[in-house]
Formats: sequence, C-alpha cells, structure tokens
Amino acid sequence: MSSTLKYNSKEAEQKWYSYWEKHNFFHSEVDEREPYSIVIPPPNVTGVLHMGHMLNNTIQDVLVRRARLLGKNACWVPGTDHASIATEAKVVAKLKADGISKADMSREDFLKHAWEWTDDYGGRILNQLKKLGASCDWERTKFTLDDDMYESVVQSFIDLHNKGLIYRGYRMVNWDPEAKTTLSDEEVIYEEKQGKLYFVSYQLADSEGKLTIATTRPETIFGDSAICINPNDSRFSHLRGKKVIVPIVGRHIPIIEDDYVDMEFGTGCLKVTPAHDENDKVLGEKHNLEVYDIFNEDATLNSFGLDYEGQDRFVARTNFVKALDEQGFLLKTENYTNKVGTSERTKAVIEPRLSDQWFLKMKDLAKPAITAVLESDEIHLHPKKFENTYRHWMENIRDWNISRQLWWGHQIPAYYFGDGENDYVVAKTKEDALHLAKEKSGKSLSLSDLTQDSDVLDTWFSSWLWPMSVFDGIRNPENEEFQYYYPTNDLVTGPDILFFWVARMIMAGYEYTGQKPFENVYLTGLVRDKQRKKMSKSLGNSPDALELIDNYSADGVRVGLLLSNAAGNDLLFDEALCQQGKGFSNKIWNAFKLITSWEVSETIEQPESSKTAIQWYEAVFQDKLRELEDHYSKYRISDALMTSYKLVWDDFCSWFLEIIKPGYEQPVDIKTLESAIALFEDNLKILHPFMPFVTEEIWHQIAERKPSEALTVSLWPEQKKYDSSIIPEFAFTAEVISGIRTIRKEKNIAFKNEIDLLILNNESVSKAFDTVIKKMGNLQNLTYVDSAIEGSLTFRVKSNEYFIPVEGAIDVEAEKVKLKEELKYYEGFLISVDKKLANERFVNNAPEQVVNLEKQKKADALAQIQTITASLENL
Repeated sequence: MSSTLKYNSKEAEQKWYSYWEKHNFFHSEVDEREPYSIVIPPPNVTGVLHMGHMLNNTIQDVLVRRARLLGKNACWVPGTDHASIATEAKVVAKLKADGISKADMSREDFLKHAWEWTDDYGGRILNQLKKLGASCDWERTKFTLDDDMYESVVQSFIDLHNKGLIYRGYRMVNWDPEAKTTLSDEEVIYEEKQGKLYFVSYQLADSEGKLTIATTRPETIFGDSAICINPNDSRFSHLRGKKVIVPIVGRHIPIIEDDYVDMEFGTGCLKVTPAHDENDKVLGEKHNLEVYDIFNEDATLNSFGLDYEGQDRFVARTNFVKALDEQGFLLKTENYTNKVGTSERTKAVIEPRLSDQWFLKMKDLAKPAITAVLESDEIHLHPKKFENTYRHWMENIRDWNISRQLWWGHQIPAYYFGDGENDYVVAKTKEDALHLAKEKSGKSLSLSDLTQDSDVLDTWFSSWLWPMSVFDGIRNPENEEFQYYYPTNDLVTGPDILFFWVARMIMAGYEYTGQKPFENVYLTGLVRDKQRKKMSKSLGNSPDALELIDNYSADGVRVGLLLSNAAGNDLLFDEALCQQGKGFSNKIWNAFKLITSWEVSETIEQPESSKTAIQWYEAVFQDKLRELEDHYSKYRISDALMTSYKLVWDDFCSWFLEIIKPGYEQPVDIKTLESAIALFEDNLKILHPFMPFVTEEIWHQIAERKPSEALTVSLWPEQKKYDSSIIPEFAFTAEVISGIRTIRKEKNIAFKNEIDLLILNNESVSKAFDTVIKKMGNLQNLTYVDSAIEGSLTFRVKSNEYFIPVEGAIDVEAEKVKLKEELKYYEGFLISVDKKLANERFVNNAPEQVVNLEKQKKADALAQIQTITASLENL
C-alpha cells in the first residue's frame, strides 16, 4: 500500500475512464443476473454539455453505478436525437453562410449536407459525458435516425394508421414561420407580452352607419370573412342581416349572429378571420364563411394583402395601422397585455394556419397511461407532486399533429397516386406502396406514378418509442434482449418534457407491449443561478460545463451539483459548491494519506480505545447503510450523498481516525490498521456512485488489484447486525470530549499537558468509552466521584457534571487577574446600559425593538457577571 503525495484529478480521470472502457465494465449482455436498465434522455445531436445535462446524467450515473455494485446487470443505453427543427436550422444556416439556399437544392442534396454536418458535429455531447464519468454502455449507442430506429418508426406509423389512429386532416395548426413547419400544441410556449388593442371602424354597406371592432392583430383584417354579434345584445339588433365593408380592403362581408361572442369584451362586435384563428375557424364552418389565408409560409403577406404583399406580418401591421389612421378608420389604441404563443425551438411568434397535416388520435392511447400513474400505481413519479400536472395534461389531451414540413427526419411513409382526398397508401417501401395502390385504385400503376409525402415526422414520434426501439422491441418484440431489459427500471428527466416525452413513452409502451416502459420517473429541477434565474448560455449566466470539470474535477462538480439538488426542486447553482466537492475529494485523499503514513507494528497490543472506536464505527456505518437504502428507495439522491458525506467527513475523518491515530512517532498496531483499511474500503464503495474517479484511484493504491477486483465492479457493503446502543453512547462521549477541549481552549491549557477529569455520573452513562475520552482529552486520570469537587473547572453534559482540578492545570493567579478584568468590563457595560434604560425619554420615544435590544444587553451582561463571579469564587 502506497500513496502519491497529491491527488491529480485530471490524470486520474483520464486513466480510470480509459481503464473502465478497456475492460468493458460498462457493457451489458443478457445473463442470469437481475437486469437494471435505464435509457438516456437522448440529447439533441446539435447539443453540447450544459448544466442541465450535467445534473441529469450525474443522477443517472449514480443510479447505474450503484446498481452495478449491488450485483445487478446494469445497462445504461446512450444515444442522441436527430432533432429535426434544431438540426435543419443549423444546416440551413451553414449553407447560407456558404452562399447556398435550401430552396435551390433537392431533398437528396440537402440530406447529404445534413449527414455531413451530423458526422462532423453530432455526438460531441456523448464524448463530453465521458468527462463527467458517465458509465454508459457505449457499444449500444443509438441515433434516432439509425436504420433500425427508422424501421421501428415506420412500422409504428403503419401500425397506428392501420388501426385508424393516424389520420390526415385539414386542420388549424400551430405554424412556426421561421422553421416553416407545424408544431404540436406542447411545443408552443405562451408568453405574456405587452401589445396594443386597436379600435377600427367598419362602414355599413347599405347606409351611413358604422360599427367598431377591437383587435390585437389589425393585419388580419385582410382575411376578414364576417362580423359577429351576440343575438342577445340589444345594442346591435339593428345590424341583423346587414353587411359591412372591410376597411381599405373594400370587401363586403356579412354580419352574423352567434352567442359565442362575449358581449363584455372589446366593443361587442367580433371580426371573424377563419384562416387565422381556431375559434374563428369554428365560426366560419358553422356559418359557411369564405376563407382567406393571407400569409405565406414565412408569415409575409400574400396577394390577399394587396399593397402590403411580401411584407413581414409585423412590418405590415405597422404600415397598415398607419394607413387606417390616415384614412380615418382607426379610432383609438389602448395598451393590452395578452399571452402570445411562441415556438419552443426558434422563439418565433406562432401563426394559426389551416393546413393538411397528419394527426394521431390520443384519447384512447391516454387511458392506460392515466391508469398506470394515477390509479394502479404501476409507474411512480418522483416527486409525487407532478402527478397533478400529469393528470391535467392527460385528461385534456388533444390529437397530436405529428407531421413537420422539414427534410431532416423520418419521412412519412405515405405515397400518393392521385389527386383525390384518399388517393394515398401507407407502406414500408415504395414497392409495397405500389402493390397497395394498385389494389386500392384498381388501376395499372407504376413506381413513377407514386409520390412520397415530403413531410417528416415530429421528432418526438421517434423518441416516444425510445425504451422499446433501443432494444429492437418494435420490429422484434420476442427478441431475447427486449424480453430481458424491458421494462426499464428508472427514467431521469426534466419536468418540462413530462408530457412531450414521458407521457408519450408510457402511452407507446402500453400500446405496443401492454407493459409500462419504466417503473420510476425521477424528475429533476431546473438549474438556476443564485438570483433564481434559469441558467442559459443565451442569458450569459451559465458556466461552461467542461471548464467547471477542468477547474474542480469531475467528482467535485458531481458532488457540487447534487449537494443542492432535490428531486423536482430547482437547483440554485453556486460554483462554491463545486469547490466544496473538490474539497471533499481532497479530504478523502488526505484521510488515505494519513492512514498510509503510519508506521505499523505487529507486536504491540491493540489499545482499548481503538477496539471501542472500531466497534462504534462499524455500528454507525451499518446504521448509515440502512439510511442510504431508504434514501435510494425513495429517490432522495441528494440526501443519500449528504448521508455519505457526513459519515465520511464527520464520523470517519473527524472522530474515528483521530481516536485510532497513534501517538507522535509511535506505530499503529496491525489489527487497528487492518480494520481501518477495511472500513475505509467500505466508505469508498458507498462514495463511488457519486465520486467514481477519486474512489477508484484510492482503491487501487490501497492494494494491487486485478481488473475483476476494480472498485466499479466490486460489491456494495453487506448489511449486518449491529449494536445500535453504541451510537447514542458515542454521541454523548463526543459532547464530553468537546467539553474538555473547550475548557483547554478557554483556559489556554496546552494539549500536551495531561489533566485529570472527575465525573459525577448522574446519567449512569456506560463507561465503555472511558478509554476514548482519556485518549482524546489527554487525561492522566479519569475518576468517578459521588459529589461535586470544589475549586475545579466544570462543565455539564445533560445532568452529568465533569470537573477538572485547577491545581496543576492552570496558573490560578493569572486566571484571577484575567477574570477580574472581564468582570470590570461587564460591570462598566452594565452601568452604561442601565443609564440608557433609566432615561424615560429614550424608553418612551425609541422604537420598541431598540428598547428590547438594550434590555437583552442588560440580561446578557448580568449573566456574564454571574458566571465570572462564580468562577472567581471557585478559584
């Protein structure tokens, strides 16, 4: 056993990660052991490691490493998501920088560029996770556009379509004009924004009369099809059956009646624009109104916008409002705050748009997923508070718009062979599609007659299959690996994708296997800065994750993140926590250095104090081992770390090692050393999931180990019977030792000087720890007495009294002088406080808290005077 002087984290991290990979410790194959499987929430292929990834993957690694130590066959599947919108935007931007427009390219050429970009930049984040210590089974790395994953997605689409769950419909969708694609409802973030309410006058078509409408979007006036009034609104009964002229546009549109109109909002007259509002669309269908779609796909105005054609919607709004004002149609404007839908990915303001899209019926799919989480308790959310959010989403679920107007992604396996609404088939290949199209149409068709749908599937449509598809459970559900690893055990993710991903995986799991996809969902909080702002590189408040590892070590960052994180609660990140984590690594290293620095003797007897300390630490370790089991079972990962941290820092380093430490230039007996090393190794095992690098380094410095004996594949400490009574006994002993140390400090009694201790044992405390007290207090004699000892320095622990004879311990005369000086100071201080409290003007006019503070000062001074006087009498 040997140790280098200083722990080099960079060297250790590189050395041990390479060692683990070389010996394939993270790879899992089907065998007779109990499986423990977990799938990574696949980060975007465009991604780089950030604080959220660091937290999420640290927690996953803790769970996986502990499962491995428990003897389970641990399998952590890594991978990345193709991220249709984000990746396509990156590729388009790169092409634009090179002077190339996507519009001028074929789909095939664009995809070549996209794959080149993915090969160059994709997957960086997985390599960065290795820096963190993530023990993924890298041989199983998946990408959501891998061929086998693609086949799973296509098979799923065909299956759901054949079941009647996927359909094509002309519906109002959320349109992202920057990405030029639809978004699902869950991808729209509603933000409160300050805007304007514009009051616009409409001329009646057959008279001089006018009416006024209020709108937040005056540019949509170009798409007006009607004005709607409430049939119960007597203010507008004279308008029934009439028409109005759309300002500037000149179009004559009818006035219709519907009790949908809120008589209290705005003017009571509602403009109806069926192409650009969900509710207006319903009104339009009900009253058979014309539909005027005024926007191009990039949200510029088309020919319906007249002179404003080609202008961006917000530019057109400004210019059109100016024209309305100049021509007398704009009556007034008011400030108005409303919630505006924005794209989660591009942040662009969403446009409601009528479009042919693919949808997945969700209501029936949601039922077993609701039961599993909220009724049968098959799947557990940690913390449980998120069940309410889950219930709200699932019970108000809408059909999922699964098509996206992009090229990067899983192309929808639908093939068109005519112009009719139903002239399409869904098939795995074009050849299969041709066969089905011939059957459906009754015509003699060729491959050239078929055109595949140009849209791709929503990215989430591939990732909702993730726990099944990574084990090939969609294409081949009977395969051995799927049967062994599925359902997976735990899922660690953020609450922001509880519906996007978690709920959908649950739905897919029950739809395809009749089983849950996982048993536990650990929902992390968001990483925020000390001002409670969400950490984001765009806000400039997020540190560079790799730089943190470089500065504080991977172990230090892992500990720093977990020290302040509890499931579902936001983490207030402070770099000082990483420094604390690094300090803990050094503490463990220094404990190891201390043990290895002792000279060993095989002939001297084991001191009673060491025997007692070993017995105590074995008990306290077993007690904490059970506490750890409870924390892990309830997914209190941060609490598990704190239990381990305090056990090692306080109990092992601050007490156990100090008790067994041999005297200056004295050897340690072999029995004590062997026990200390065995207990230290147990400490390393419980710390390893949190701090894999420093623990593995020390493990191999303790002894030369074969690869099969590496810490990462060792066994978790075994639970044994222990004497629990010894734990509170030691806690009492620790207070006694602290009392002795306090008196030594206050009275300047050097620790090298032996003193006597006399005990009045009113508590009838066990004498088992007397040898420990004697050593830790450097006592010459420890004696039990029946009554108080006059002329001694004293302290109490509960009702026990402890006496240290003054004679020989301190310079009595010097102590008297010191105490008299202190007495004089407090008597003078008391006089000044009494004078202030005797001043009626001060007492009557000063704030109550100020007067109370002076009264407290008086009480404190009296207590000090009483204590000093008693000490002088004792002397």
